[in-house]
Amino acid sequence: MQINDAQTLVLCVLADGPRHGYAVNTAIEELTGRRLGPGSLYGALTRLEAKGLVEALDGDGRQRPVRLTDAGRGVLEEELRAMARVAAAGLRSLGVAPS
Repeated sequence: MQINDAQTLVLCVLADGPRHGYAVNTAIEELTGRRLGPGSLYGALTRLEAKGLVEALDGDGRQRPVRLTDAGRGVLEEELRAMARVAAAGLRSLGVAPS
C-alpha cells in the first residue's frame, strides 16, 4: 500500500496514541518544525481512514480523535523501514556515517 509524506507524518504521531486534528498537527510541527496546511492534514486523515489505517473515536463536537489501527501500525513500520534503508544508502553514498 502506498502512502504519501503527509500520511506518513500523521501515522508517526498517532503511533504515540490517539489525537484530534489540531493535536496531530501540533505534534507534526514539534517533529518537523513545520505544520501541514488544513487541506493536507484533513485530506491525509480522510484517506488514512478510508484505507483502514486510522479510525475515529467518539469525541466532543468537532474535536474527534483518531487512532492508529493495527493495519496502520503495520503500514507505518513497513514505510519507516523502507525510509531507513534509503537514508542509510544515501548516507553511505555521501561517505557519512549514520547517526
